[in-house]
Amino acid sequence: MKIGVLALQGAFVEHIKMLEKMGIPAIEVKKPQQLEEISGIILPGGESTTFGKLMMKYDLFNPLREMGKKGFPMMGTCAGLIMLSKSIEGGIEKQPLLELMNIHTLRNAYGRQIDSFETDLKIPSLGENPFPGVFIRAPRIGEITNGVTVLARYQEQVIAVEEGNLLATTFHPELTDDDRFHRYFINKIKEKA
Repeated sequence: MKIGVLALQGAFVEHIKMLEKMGIPAIEVKKPQQLEEISGIILPGGESTTFGKLMMKYDLFNPLREMGKKGFPMMGTCAGLIMLSKSIEGGIEKQPLLELMNIHTLRNAYGRQIDSFETDLKIPSLGENPFPGVFIRAPRIGEITNGVTVLARYQEQVIAVEEGNLLATTFHPELTDDDRFHRYFINKIKEKA
């Protein structure tokens, strides 16, 4: 098993370090041909409008969309979640989205960079111990529809979801020492294999 991390911008290095710490081989994905080498991909946090433009520029957008539609495992964190969304508001509504998850996302829902925060989260599917949630200019999942399972909420707001082969969080699990979300994703990949 080898996991790809979209490495066009954003927090891709932190995801790779987390996977390597877990003993999972990981590669930086920058070209379409690299998609053939991997069992799953992580779309990291960063700036979603920039991600969309760079994914188009490097011919990764359409291959990733088609792979996602066919059940290829993908995990999106923060901006990665926005890219997986069917629709967004709060910024550039016309930005390219992969439109793979039945969620509507609100960009920068918790405010600007200065409003970033950390808090303990209850995520039953990860066990009893709280998960350290790091929210940086985080989006919020507004509306969910067919087939989406809510994994976690913060102050009644949906912050983590899964739908079939897809897993997404509004926060940054890669910026913590807790690897449980990444393990959860790896288990999804193993179940699919």
